[in-house]
Amino acid sequence: MKVRTVRSKRIQCDEIWSFCYSKERHAKALEDRPEGVGSVWTWTAIDPDTKLILSYFVGDRSTESAVAFMTDLRLRVKGIPQISTDQLGQYIPAVEYAFGRRVDFGQLLKVFRATPAGPGRYSPGECCGAKKVPIEGNPDMRHICTSHVERQNLTMRMSMRRFTRLTNAFSKKLDNHVAALALYFVFYNFCRIHKSLRVTPAMAAGITDRLWSLEDVVTKIDEMAPVPGPRGPYKKRSV
Repeated sequence: MKVRTVRSKRIQCDEIWSFCYSKERHAKALEDRPEGVGSVWTWTAIDPDTKLILSYFVGDRSTESAVAFMTDLRLRVKGIPQISTDQLGQYIPAVEYAFGRRVDFGQLLKVFRATPAGPGRYSPGECCGAKKVPIEGNPDMRHICTSHVERQNLTMRMSMRRFTRLTNAFSKKLDNHVAALALYFVFYNFCRIHKSLRVTPAMAAGITDRLWSLEDVVTKIDEMAPVPGPRGPYKKRSV
């Protein structure tokens, strides 16, 4: 609720993979597959200047998820910033749907070379080149980049145990996975001082003028929690 009407000149978007209960190839073999089982993709948008996480969405890698993610992002920023993404095709109709054709939008296309004997099981292929492609409007070619959002995704993977590969710490339920992400993003934006900024991203963006504590976060959670209502067992409290 706090990240609204943010003035961003540039936005970088990316998506990070994880899974719940079991990996997708095993989930397909389940006779009675629970909801939320298999691959889970977290879409993230970051302001590279303030390092603020503007929006995130948990879903699959479909066009529908891309549209939902971009629609939420549009509601949180003021004006029409330049947008950079990777080469995922689902971004193209989603950005146009949410921001229109006047947006300055470019994609970074990376070229990878297959590595015969990588140092690890999940080692990516060697990046041997990249090409900046304008998609809509007139984007500044110097700022078509995804480095900041990719670095933030690495921070996510290193900060949350459930994102660590080759462990038994993966999420077992989608609801718990989403709740952990929500807590992480609040902590990242409001409680964690960025080393290069020396303030939190929320302070750099002008959303707040102070460093939040974990007590502040718990208070906000309590304010948004269901409480007993006069006409039923629970009633949402507005914030």
